Amino acid sequence: MQAIENAIQLLDCFSIEQPELGVREAARLLRLSTSSTGRLMLTLKELGVLIQNPQTHRYSLGGKVMTWSGIYLANLDVRERALPFMEKLHHMTQETISLYVMEGDERVCVERMESMHSVRIVTRIGRRLPLHAGSAGKVFLAYMPEERRKIILSTPQLSPLTPNTIVNVDDLRDEIARVRQKGFAVSFGEWLIDAAGVAAPILDMHGEILAALSISGPTQRFTRERVHYYTLEVVKTAHQISMALGYRGNPPAVYEEAPLPLSMP
Repeated sequence: MQAIENAIQLLDCFSIEQPELGVREAARLLRLSTSSTGRLMLTLKELGVLIQNPQTHRYSLGGKVMTWSGIYLANLDVRERALPFMEKLHHMTQETISLYVMEGDERVCVERMESMHSVRIVTRIGRRLPLHAGSAGKVFLAYMPEERRKIILSTPQLSPLTPNTIVNVDDLRDEIARVRQKGFAVSFGEWLIDAAGVAAPILDMHGEILAALSISGPTQRFTRERVHYYTLEVVKTAHQISMALGYRGNPPAVYEEAPLPLSMP
């Protein structure tokens, strides 16, 4: 823990006014020995967190910091860009609208708008959920790089959250292939027994997944015609958000379908 604290304090020493530091300067700021500071900076250099000027031997922040910064800013950007589209979708469906991003091997809710109905599914902001259960989780699995998906699905058996959770990895792989082909995911009681949901991916300019947008509610309200209607609307909305973030690819084929007749409750 002390090493982690020292590393974070070292990174905090860099600033716009002081973008480069030598070992002696950093040691003085950290109140550590020169040898300890040198080893810490060398380790961070090997990990890509710091880079070293070969002429001056001074250190500055490396590419990995830019990667972390990009992930953080992308998450902020996707939330801000998604909000007006989410509000419109919320008004149209009157169900809970949620926005998820990935953190590690889980999905985290970063924004949500609760259903207007008295009986509803509440998704708490900051809640972490596994990827193998629920529509949004399956969207992340379907659109992430193949190598990462292989690592996540390397276990022979997945943890059941409800009797409806897909726990067989081969069955989940088949489901993920269908999600990728269709451009959306549907779930009934996979992470909460009485909850249903439909979700679609939000993509960046390179076609890589940034977030997942979902509509969720009690299973009794998610009839065949409602699921069809919600699917079309969540796919259209997610594609609109993707376009606002720079994506220029074609939407899924379902985007062009007409919704079934639907009377809102």
